[in-house]
Amino acid sequence: MVEFIKFIEQELKKYMNTLLNRVHGLHCILISDRDGINKGRSIDFDKVPELAQRPTFLSTFALASDQGSKLGLGKNKTLICMYSQYQVIQFNKLPLVINLIASSEANTGHCLALEEYLEPILNDLKTAVIEP
Repeated sequence: MVEFIKFIEQELKKYMNTLLNRVHGLHCILISDRDGINKGRSIDFDKVPELAQRPTFLSTFALASDQGSKLGLGKNKTLICMYSQYQVIQFNKLPLVINLIASSEANTGHCLALEEYLEPILNDLKTAVIEP
């Protein structure tokens, strides 16, 4: 069983690396739970700030999403934050959150298009997160 889990993790990493290379300027695809705990990632460690990989940063999506829903616009699906050197795109797939970290020059539309390619792999991960 352990070998099977390792195989699945390796295949997930290969798939995410393929997606990472599809978008010029995309540095990181990180799937986390609501608390910012890593569930899968593909990352260029040289280009992504270490602070952006921490659970404290990743868990802010849930807080921002909750605050945004209080505006009366409905449930938040995507959050895009632009910084001087980076952009962070987060998809609400609770209990999971998909985090994309890219350079500020990366095409945001191309990053957003990756959602449809990440959706199929989330079902198994969601099951793993929900089960005790």
